Amino acid sequence: MKRMNLGSSILEVPVMAVGCMRITGLQEKEAEVFIKTAMEHGANFFDHADIYSGGESESLFAKAIGMNDSIRETMILQSKCGIVPGKMFDFSKEHILESVDGSLERLKTDYLDILLLHRPDALVEPEEVAEAFDILQQSGKVRNFGVSNQNPMQIMLLQKYVKQPLIANQLQLSITNANMISAGFNVNMQVDQSINRDGSVLDFCRLNDITIQPWSPFQYGFFEGVFIGNKKFPKLNEVLDELGEKYGVSSTTITMAWLLRHPAHFQPVTGTMNLTRLEDCIKAAEIYLTREEWYEIFLAAGNHLP
Repeated sequence: MKRMNLGSSILEVPVMAVGCMRITGLQEKEAEVFIKTAMEHGANFFDHADIYSGGESESLFAKAIGMNDSIRETMILQSKCGIVPGKMFDFSKEHILESVDGSLERLKTDYLDILLLHRPDALVEPEEVAEAFDILQQSGKVRNFGVSNQNPMQIMLLQKYVKQPLIANQLQLSITNANMISAGFNVNMQVDQSINRDGSVLDFCRLNDITIQPWSPFQYGFFEGVFIGNKKFPKLNEVLDELGEKYGVSSTTITMAWLLRHPAHFQPVTGTMNLTRLEDCIKAAEIYLTREEWYEIFLAAGNHLP
């Protein structure tokens, strides 16, 4: 698995992360095989959140792998906090500290490599976030920090007070959910595609050495389903299949390769618990699409060039 530095940090990570949101859909032994297979392929970056299955995703992960100090040192663990499901978002100092302690206990580890703030809190007091981050860093509980689903101004507001560099921003991005890319083609145009919905977050993150971690790389809409093999996207699937045949890989691999081809150096987060699909995702690190192929896929998804 190819590796890269995460954001402006010296932390070297695989070019894709293994998402663990759905791991509770596996039995313990299945989860063990899944985790070990990922690691055997060099995919040792695992993405969690305190709310995934009410914390059970983190607990099952640690139990399945038999977490101990020697195993812990072979992997990179990222978790997220800030969502109180169905009630509110909470970036208070107290909530951040309690959430991290909960994740550490469930994951059976003393530290997280990365902590992300999950979704923007309208009542955020950045001074409190800064205090929480300082406590977590000084205590050794968290080594690096980032955000999720935030626009440039929200990041800048936090960074004004937070001493630690924010090195990652986890955002929804796929071939069919590519507004952060398509808006850049339509500057000063009177078309829907020109609407800047995210404050030019793609360019902002590139300018500030923040790694974008695309989530739901195979989904269209907001968890409406996957586009691979979907009759709603005949042209896209035709192109993915043709390129898959050319490179001797699956359409899943080509889809992930499309994200990895972008010069922003995205770190996509896989969401599958299927070993075959996981291995197909991992193969994408070895595929380098041509410029023509990248654009062909982009247009086949229904995106437009002016």
